[in-house]
Formats: sequence, structure tokens, C-alpha cells
Amino acid sequence: MKAVHSHGRADYIGILGSVLCIIHCILVPALALGSSVATHNHAHIGLISLDYLFILINGIAVYYATRDHRSTGLRILLWAALVIFAISLIFEGRHQVFSWLGYVGSGLLIIGHLINLYICQIAPRLKFRTR
Repeated sequence: MKAVHSHGRADYIGILGSVLCIIHCILVPALALGSSVATHNHAHIGLISLDYLFILINGIAVYYATRDHRSTGLRILLWAALVIFAISLIFEGRHQVFSWLGYVGSGLLIIGHLINLYICQIAPRLKFRTR
């Protein structure tokens, strides 16, 4: 019988959202160098900052990945990573340390979702089965 991972999509969305945020945080400053965009420190889609969009995507992914999970340690890891991630994006204009914390939070979100995928999908397949 195949193990069912009802929140697998949440893990993939969380990983994708964190990776896209890292790419965004690296590329936007590099592209902005030497242009008039350099005066603006946040990219926007309409009136919404991409930072808030990344927080929303990752928040939804963490919620769905942890809502039925038994591992308290993994739930704490994912929620703490989300808090670090969100605080760092909100306050990144105040001090350089928040920019670095954004990378840490994003990395922790990726690691947490990968651990969750391992626990829920890979580990059950590796167990010795007897008939």
C-alpha cells in the first residue's frame, strides 16, 4: 500500500516559494545596479510588494504542511523559519542583518519542507515489509 502524503503539494509550493524568493533577492539588486531602479529597494506587482507575496505563499505552504503533522519538532522548525523569514522581509530596509536573516529563513523553510517530504514520502517506502 502506498503512503499518502496529503500535504505534499504544500511542501513543493513552500520549496518553490523560498527558492523564488532567494532568486528574487539576488537578481533584483544585481539588475538594479546602474539603473534608475536602484533607488527603489522593492519590486512591486501593481501595488503589492513581492516580499509580501512570498510571505503569503510560504505562510499558506507552512500551514498546510503542518496542520495534520505529528512531529512537533518539524512543526516548530517550519513555523519558526516562517517567522524569521517574514520578519526579515518586513524589516530588511532597517538594517543589513535582516537581509541576511531572510536568506537564513528561506533556507530553513527549504530544509524543513525537504525533511517533511522525507518523513512523509521516502521514509515509509524504506521500511522493511513482511508478508
